[in-house]
Amino acid sequence: MRAGMAVLLALVALPAGAQAKEGRTVWKFDRLDRIGGLQTQVAGNPKVEPAPGGKAAVFDGVDDAIYLPRHPLAGARQFTVEAVFRPDGGAFEQRWLHLASNDPANQTRLLFEIRVVDSSWYLDSFIKGRGYSQVLIDPEKLHPIGRWYHVAQTFDGTTYRSYVDGVLEGEARVDGFTPQGPGNTSVGVRYNGVNFFHGAVRMTRFTDRALTPSRFRLLP
Repeated sequence: MRAGMAVLLALVALPAGAQAKEGRTVWKFDRLDRIGGLQTQVAGNPKVEPAPGGKAAVFDGVDDAIYLPRHPLAGARQFTVEAVFRPDGGAFEQRWLHLASNDPANQTRLLFEIRVVDSSWYLDSFIKGRGYSQVLIDPEKLHPIGRWYHVAQTFDGTTYRSYVDGVLEGEARVDGFTPQGPGNTSVGVRYNGVNFFHGAVRMTRFTDRALTPSRFRLLP
């Protein structure tokens, strides 16, 4: 699949928020009060609007955010995070998915950010915990704003990787990884309320093992 193609996440036989036997959690952002069976805390005035294949939560990049009382990958020794989102420009640094463990001394977290340059953006993926910290970012890999994308990050117990539309963006070895603990998630903003996101989020999928791109749920 070519990089830059607008794609959607096809989640077969899994309702929103379902937890399958293999350790998979799906969140659809088609409402604001509850997502994946979880009661949300909403900041600002995000909206739900039609999107290809369903609906999406739209954030204004100023004060819109959604908070969920769960870290969906707590305890996972491997993982895959997939998301379908649309960046719409705005500030240079934007954090739009932030999984935070209840471990303030170590600031354990897993996240997606973007950097916006003129009418393009590039991906920033990051994991941090006790004994490890790794960022994957490449300013040379630019993508046009205003389109839908599938993005993913995986960790197989040794190597951390990031993808846009199923194409590898970056990878690095991570030593000393330990599973992250229970916590919470923010969508559309960094968990401490800065670096707001301007764009839309359609859905996310969290799996407690590393998937290869051929197993990402991509639908042209």
